[in-house]
Amino acid sequence: MLAPLVAGYTPAWDAPRWVGAWMTTREGGQGVPPYQGFNLADHVGDDPSVVALHRAQLAAHVQQPLALLRQVHGHVVCDRGVPNLSQQPQADAQITRDRGLALAIGVADCLPVLWAHRHVPVVAASHAGWRGLAAGVLEHTLAHMARAIGQTPAACAEQCAVWLGPCIGPSAFEVGVDVVNALQPMTPLTCRPHATRPNKWLLNLPALARQRLQRLGVAQPQGNDGSDPWCTVGNRARYFSHRRDGTAQGGTGRMLACVWLG
Repeated sequence: MLAPLVAGYTPAWDAPRWVGAWMTTREGGQGVPPYQGFNLADHVGDDPSVVALHRAQLAAHVQQPLALLRQVHGHVVCDRGVPNLSQQPQADAQITRDRGLALAIGVADCLPVLWAHRHVPVVAASHAGWRGLAAGVLEHTLAHMARAIGQTPAACAEQCAVWLGPCIGPSAFEVGVDVVNALQPMTPLTCRPHATRPNKWLLNLPALARQRLQRLGVAQPQGNDGSDPWCTVGNRARYFSHRRDGTAQGGTGRMLACVWLG
């Protein structure tokens, strides 16, 4: 396990030994209010020099340069390699078969999903908020991984380890009928009516992602089980949360979920 030179932790999942992963948290860092902590986003109004320092510290910690995206809550998946690391494609998922880079997904309420094939050196990372789930970002990520290694999506799913990171929890994620309709079909375990607010529902984002993954053939997604310790909104000292602290101009930072081939 990596020494905690930057705040965060190694995901507990059954990825093969040649795969590395790291989930940053808010603690530490050089940020000042409202970005206090270890902010890694350069699009939220924070001091660019502080963000650059944090990114350099994270890259040194994981011993890999970071492959970053401009996330737009869609389903586009891009292939990443060392030659195109300077680019930040507009996409919400990325895969690589190359060593020497860490795929990174920004987090501040949406769900980060890390993927690792257990037998073939290929990893992926997805940004799965409700819009991404509705657009099929998990399905597109799996299909892209499968094509890259010449497998069917079903065979690839059976052989993938998948980890769900922190996100807004089911007691905090209040949504309207538009979101409910966009995400059909759902079960009572993934969405329930609000107890006191008519026409409002509480969405269990990690449960919904697990449901989608299991339908794809991923037997046992690991990580976020929807309990309170995983909730970005409810754990102010540990996690940034756009729902809790954000504004149209930014107003809060981002963590990064990273995965790489060692």
